[in-house]
Amino acid sequence: METLGSVTVVAPEAEMSAVGHSITISNPLRVRRVQRNGEEFGLAVNGTPADCVKIAVRALMSQPPDLVVSGINHGQNVATNVIYSGTVSAATEGMILGVPALAVSVSSFTPGDFSAAAQFAVTVARETARRGLPEGTLLNVNVPSLPFDQIKGIKLCRQGRSVFREVFERRVDPRQNDYYWQGGAMQVDERDADADIEWLAQGWVTVTPLHFDLTSYSFMRRMDEWDLFREE
Repeated sequence: METLGSVTVVAPEAEMSAVGHSITISNPLRVRRVQRNGEEFGLAVNGTPADCVKIAVRALMSQPPDLVVSGINHGQNVATNVIYSGTVSAATEGMILGVPALAVSVSSFTPGDFSAAAQFAVTVARETARRGLPEGTLLNVNVPSLPFDQIKGIKLCRQGRSVFREVFERRVDPRQNDYYWQGGAMQVDERDADADIEWLAQGWVTVTPLHFDLTSYSFMRRMDEWDLFREE
């Protein structure tokens, strides 16, 4: 991102996967400076991804940023996973604060080469900064875990309907108390042939504009016929 302008890094100090859009209100947020190779790298916050964007924009930066870029995250954030994603939620917080924002994830949970994801992130970020985004909209970007020359291109697509099917493995601790490890896998919906999860699996970078007005307008029109809303 430094090829586009001045960068301020504000990130959680610890793993924050699947925390969604939670924020910290019962404890103070602590911020510490992080150095790499003797140079200042960024700011670490003992909070969630959404906390990081809030405190960066409202307290740590002298002026609001032109763009919020969340990621690059380990693991794809597609279909219903965006609900749980801290990465997407950080971008959502940027959107709420009125800053154009994008979330970037790579479809791998193991250490690997992020250079392709970084190149595509810069490409999308540059165009986003140039054109802007509508109020209430952010971009969700997912990059295949492939070398750059094996990625087919960038695909504009919708969010999928596929869901994560959980499996809970029961175990017993030394004090004979039950505990559970949660795992599982995505169950791909057959209707998702034109959605983010399928295009990503085929080797495309997916870009999905998201907004968080959760109102079901179609059902709202039908629900208006209920007796609940009829005036006496």
